[in-house]
Amino acid sequence: MGKKILTLLLIFSLALNAYFVWFAQPQTPGNGESAEQIREMQENINSLEQENEVLQSQVRQDDQSMQSYASQVDFYRNRVVELETTFQACPVGQEGFATLQAPAVVQRVEEERNGPFVSEKVIEDGALIDVSVEVRQGKGRVLVQTTPLMGVVFQDAANTAVFVAQSQTNKSLTGTDTIFSITANEPIPAVDGPSAGALMTLLTIAALENSTLNDSVTLTGTIDSEGNVGPISGVLEKSEASKAGGKTLILLPRENDQLVSYTYVQKDVGIFTIVERKPEFVDTEEYIEENVGIDVEFVDTIEDVVRYAV
Repeated sequence: MGKKILTLLLIFSLALNAYFVWFAQPQTPGNGESAEQIREMQENINSLEQENEVLQSQVRQDDQSMQSYASQVDFYRNRVVELETTFQACPVGQEGFATLQAPAVVQRVEEERNGPFVSEKVIEDGALIDVSVEVRQGKGRVLVQTTPLMGVVFQDAANTAVFVAQSQTNKSLTGTDTIFSITANEPIPAVDGPSAGALMTLLTIAALENSTLNDSVTLTGTIDSEGNVGPISGVLEKSEASKAGGKTLILLPRENDQLVSYTYVQKDVGIFTIVERKPEFVDTEEYIEENVGIDVEFVDTIEDVVRYAV
């Protein structure tokens, strides 16, 4: 009987040991496998950061569009009430014209070949494009035309520009068509339309008041329904294009008072190598004036823009 018990205990002990060896023992990856996992995690983090920046930009643009549409609805609703109350016809349309060159960031894709592998690299350059506005008697439309046809998004900025210009000049454009024309020397596949909002507002104000604009000045910045000038991207590229085009002063949103660049720092931790991306901040005005050679002034509102450009 005792031998049977000992035999059973021995079998149980062997089975228990086998369980721990094959099932309960944690699997430890090799050094190469751990390094690969760390690299993959770092790549995922970098990719998520880039996606987050893109999504934040889209959210800001969508928010500006919603504000623009809401403001326009209120404006035209009030105008209709005024017309119905006074039984007057729509006012006679305004007439005027203004033009100015605007800096823009254009993107092009270059292919890089490394043996049998081909990769694509996005290159961003600055360029000047001609932006003009014509106001003439019409039906209250805001129109945008580009020559040649370009992949641009200007309509939201144009609508907001017209709304703000009406508020600044106290002139109704109900009986007026406002036509923005954007012209480039060559097709431009990607231009960030919202960043021309402040310039389009300036043009509309100048056209309505028959003002002469200083063509040695250019600007970039978004515009909201309250007339505030908002931040943009590609400050350095736009400043370089403005200098190359003969401009002596560029107006920038105050929120762009610092330039951000990223450096990649490599650290060795034991047998692993970790790559860390660190931001570096420099004063925008100081850097551009010293390295690009064009004067910089910061603006907060469309009133500031008018003071420098008219």
